[in-house]
Amino acid sequence: MALKDVLAKKIDEFRPRVVKLLKEYGDTKVDEVTIKQMYGGMRGIKCLVTDISYLDPQEGIRFRGYTIPEVLEKLPKPAGKEEPYDEGQFYLLLTGDIPTEEDVADVQAEFSKRYELPQYVIDILRSLPRDTHPMSMFSAAVVAMQRESKFFKTYDEGKLDKMTAWEPMYEDVLDLLPKMATIGAYIYRMKYKNDTPIAPDPKLDYGSNFAHMMGIDEPYDDVARLYFLLHSDHESGNVSAHTGHLVASGLADIYYAVSAMIDGLAGPLHGLANQETLKWIQGMMKDLNYQEPTREVLAKYAKDLLARGQVIPGYGHAVLRQTDPRYMAQREFALKHMPDDLTFKYVSGLFEVVPDILKAAGKAKNPWPNVDAHSGCIQWHYGVQEYDFYTCLFSIGRAFGVTSNIIWDRAVGQAIERPKSLTTDMLEEIAGIK
Repeated sequence: MALKDVLAKKIDEFRPRVVKLLKEYGDTKVDEVTIKQMYGGMRGIKCLVTDISYLDPQEGIRFRGYTIPEVLEKLPKPAGKEEPYDEGQFYLLLTGDIPTEEDVADVQAEFSKRYELPQYVIDILRSLPRDTHPMSMFSAAVVAMQRESKFFKTYDEGKLDKMTAWEPMYEDVLDLLPKMATIGAYIYRMKYKNDTPIAPDPKLDYGSNFAHMMGIDEPYDDVARLYFLLHSDHESGNVSAHTGHLVASGLADIYYAVSAMIDGLAGPLHGLANQETLKWIQGMMKDLNYQEPTREVLAKYAKDLLARGQVIPGYGHAVLRQTDPRYMAQREFALKHMPDDLTFKYVSGLFEVVPDILKAAGKAKNPWPNVDAHSGCIQWHYGVQEYDFYTCLFSIGRAFGVTSNIIWDRAVGQAIERPKSLTTDMLEEIAGIK
């Protein structure tokens, strides 16, 4: 059964649950909101709904209920490869089911027809100054394709129906996701590799095609598959996911929503952590004259850093209370494929000494590394050494989860997002200040 048919069946079965919750339990109190939360970026307020992923404090991100180790084990893999198809991850995020090889082949066949960029997108990219930030290029290329939107055309023709609105949104997502890889690789080759873009190969799976368009040999195809899978979703409350949901809640099409998602991801407090962590590690390597990173050397460096009131980038997480499984998946890959890489040796050595130091110093609720403590060093090892591009890679992966969520937003009729604001005077009255 084709992915769209499976999804249609899932939607029909799921809608009554939403109706029942709203009709019979709509007044049930879920959480209390404090002034601190209102001023603190709404952190921790339980007011969003997604079934695509959930961040478990002990087990890390769960994709449709499956832990990362389970996903990596259960999803189909290309012959002779170690990491699962990204097409299979997309199927899982959309349906909640582990796909078969046939299911993956169906998605791959759909993607294969959609990798090519319209010429006007290439013209737009080439018209931008070459020192334009790659994320600006990425966002501009995506929003430029809005003219292709089937969702918008359906609305513009007066044919958008609440019960079927997910269908043109689904078609838009299938059109866009393959082109995300093509746009990212085109920007990379144009901007950093002497303007030598490589055309997509529709015979390849998503990860292999991206590596092909980047011009990087195996096992970078597995690096791409793993990277996109690990970054594909992270609940709905992070800036990029929430921005995409917010824009789409006004019935904007997927091109507007994903362009906005990219813009949200570009901020240094959200998408830049991997490159900032790698910069810090490389600065540490320089400080230590690139010597072999023994436990003693790294422990002294970390303790001196904390004594100066600084933090150790890549360690700690607002929710997680264990080592990020995304970190561990990348560590396992690096241990197998690049154990002698000096940068990885520093990353690995920090993993062995920093948590105990942070615990002893009482510096972090979660002293363990997160995904950003590792991902940059793998990209660097395989030749992607342009820091500014790392967030483009993040954008490609995150689009899988954001677009899946938006399809389901339309399927269950999520309302336009419109929270209520209060004035500071009102808050002062509530607090009893005046």
